[in-house]
Amino acid sequence: MGNLPSCLNVTLKYEGGYSNDPNDRGNWTGRSVGVGILTGTKYGIAAHAYPRLDIKNLTLDEAKSIYERDYWEPILGDSLPYGIDLATFDAGVMSGPQRGVRWLQAAVGAKQDGVAGSETLAKTLAADGKETILAICENRRSFVQSLSSYRYFGRGWLRRIAEVEAESVALLTSGAGRSQGVTPDTAK
Repeated sequence: MGNLPSCLNVTLKYEGGYSNDPNDRGNWTGRSVGVGILTGTKYGIAAHAYPRLDIKNLTLDEAKSIYERDYWEPILGDSLPYGIDLATFDAGVMSGPQRGVRWLQAAVGAKQDGVAGSETLAKTLAADGKETILAICENRRSFVQSLSSYRYFGRGWLRRIAEVEAESVALLTSGAGRSQGVTPDTAK
């Protein structure tokens, strides 16, 4: 799984426990505040993306499988350099994997179609890794600041992006992901 366990450890610090905040559109099965059923989010797996899933009873192992299949594989996480994988993965978890890939593509000058492929990978490997991470995170900041729910969650989002940016640069600089597995302690 490459660096997925390390990336999940970081992301789950922000996407951990069960939440059913009615101001968060992700917690509603209808994809908008007040639309559908308020079933919540757990481990970052949200009702708006998985309306038929029993969110409240979701296990960490089930969440890990969803993350690998629906978030890690679409960004070609195993092929991305350490650090860039985290910046792209966390962006995809927070804002959708296609958007995360588009931000990566914008950062490296690839066609911005939201689908990670050979051009995206080649340009990522040829680009300056730190500049790539900084550009992804700047695009994330601009995006979240444009959201109507920024007034509720903005400070937390900006803190998360800054921390993920710092962690991503540290991973890039070290050249290796941490070998820690994902544990329930990381999913708080």
